[in-house]
Amino acid sequence: MPRPDGRSLDTLRPVEMTPHFHRPSEGSVLYRAGGTVVLCTASVDDKVPAFLEGKGQGWVTAEYQMHPRANPRRQDRDGRGNKGLGGRTQEIQRLVGRALRAAVDLRKLGARTITVDCDVLEADGGTRTASVTGGFVALAFALAKVGVRALREPVAATSVGFLDGTGFALDLCYLEDSKARVDLNVVATATGKIVEVQGTAEGSPVERRDVDAMVDLALAGIEKLAQEQRAVLARAGIDLAALGG
Repeated sequence: MPRPDGRSLDTLRPVEMTPHFHRPSEGSVLYRAGGTVVLCTASVDDKVPAFLEGKGQGWVTAEYQMHPRANPRRQDRDGRGNKGLGGRTQEIQRLVGRALRAAVDLRKLGARTITVDCDVLEADGGTRTASVTGGFVALAFALAKVGVRALREPVAATSVGFLDGTGFALDLCYLEDSKARVDLNVVATATGKIVEVQGTAEGSPVERRDVDAMVDLALAGIEKLAQEQRAVLARAGIDLAALGG
């Protein structure tokens, strides 16, 4: 069966990155993957959380939020009024924070906190993976801005689905995601080291060999995303090697 947008099974959605989209922040990028658009900004504070005071290291954290019209119908902002953030929002921002900390040597960062805010402007599947991939670019810009060599290597993320009648498909849009027999999100470094794997089988369990094949497909996609990250940073005059990575 053909994919909704005509892509081959091993092809990522078209990626566009607009650097320095948000002028006040130390680092920013408007990240587009197909119909998903996320504004990622990185802010640097010369302090650390209380639990890290005096320990000689910095911190990287993330926040994630959906714009009320990220979807076809308006939704209230998460956490509005007396309600706290929903479980999905908390789970995603923790994932993004863990992913971006894997890209940074926190001891070399010094007594600084970098907060990466990921605001989903348009959602068509893969908002968490787009937040990780775009969030890294914003983070790299922020490190360059403050002149800190604390980078390990680029981190990116993508999804793979097991689609009935189609097979394994890379980088799912919402229509595919909502019908997938298995949905797998993979975060990894540019050299293929895995940071995190999130996966769920809807209905019947899946064979280990199928999960392994899905991870391999995701890693191939992440290698291409890392190339895109390096290219957009290079065009903006940022050499990742000069940041330590």
